[in-house]
Order: sequence, then structure tokens, then C-alpha cells
Amino acid sequence: MPKQKLLAPSEAATLLGISPITLSKWARKGLLKAHQTPGKHRRFTYAEIRRFALEQGMTLFSADSSPTRVLVVEDDPQFSSFLIEVLSDTPAGLEVALAHDGFEAGRLIQKFRPHMVLLDIMLPGLDGFEVCRQLQADSETRQIRVIAMTGYYTKENTQRILQAGAEVCLAKPFTRNQLLHAIDMDRLVEASGDGMYTHRQGE
Repeated sequence: MPKQKLLAPSEAATLLGISPITLSKWARKGLLKAHQTPGKHRRFTYAEIRRFALEQGMTLFSADSSPTRVLVVEDDPQFSSFLIEVLSDTPAGLEVALAHDGFEAGRLIQKFRPHMVLLDIMLPGLDGFEVCRQLQADSETRQIRVIAMTGYYTKENTQRILQAGAEVCLAKPFTRNQLLHAIDMDRLVEASGDGMYTHRQGE
């Protein structure tokens, strides 16, 4: 990628393996230097993204990166089977692993190194809130996307998990289309052609 090219937020987020929302937050805090277009949109240089990645110990995702890895953390066997079936049957070429509780999730996060975690909030032992907080507290895992889900969908639970670092909280049971929309499957499929992935909710 030419270093002089200005990258859109979605492209910069792809390289860093984060969502454009997270990228925008970092830019607003001054952690990433951004240029502004006449239309007031942020643009980033490759050199700036590379500098930031080196300082933060992050890996830049490129065309030779591995497929998107998704860790499902769900203790209900029937619902976890549904999730794995949906995620495995997509044209994006996702790699999917399953953890039945928060402690197993912790082990698999280190071993499987997921790009995304589909996380049930109410887990036995270590609950989803704590799993999410631990991910955010570690510089090696805080860039992992967290899509939360719960059968106890309340305003309080939703606010707690979003504050812990999740992108969104889905109310169970949800449909296949709702799941694919939440993880932004269209963008994953589009990016799978060049080995990169991103999550786009606008620039």
C-alpha cells in the first residue's frame, strides 16, 4: 500500500483490526493524527497508522493475514450450535471456535487469538461483563471486537456491557439476519477477497 495514500476510516480500521468507531474515538483523543477533507471527513496516512501500531504493539492486518477468527462464548448447547452453524455457513471463510464459560474463553483467547468474540453475558463462573473488562484491560486483546448477547436484555445490562467495551448487545433469541447484521457480514465478505476484515458503521 503506498504510504502517501490517504486512508478512509474503514481502511485504517481494517489495518489495525478495530472498528471505525474505535478509530474515531482514538482520533478525537489525539492518539492518531488525522487529516480532514473539505467535507470534514477524517483521513489517515499509512505512515501514521504504522507509527501508532508500532507504539501500541499492534499487528497490522494485510493481504496475507489469516481468515477472521470468531470465538463464540455460550453455555447453552442448542443456541451455541445455532451460532456456529450460522457463522460457519457464510462466504467470508470465518474460523469459529466455541467456549462454554468465561474461564474457557480466557484460555481460548490466548490460544485461538480471535478477531471477534460473540459473548453471552450471563455465563457460569466468570461472567461476560468480566470477560469483556479483561479484554479491554489488556493491550494485546483490547482491539478484539466484542458482540454481546443475552437472554436477560435490560437497559442496565446493556449499559454495563457497552461500558465494559462491547460494540453492541443483542437480545436472545435473535435471528440469523440480526446476527449477520451485528457482525457486519457484508463487510467481512467483501474483505475476505484480500484477506482483510473490518467493521463499518459509517465514517
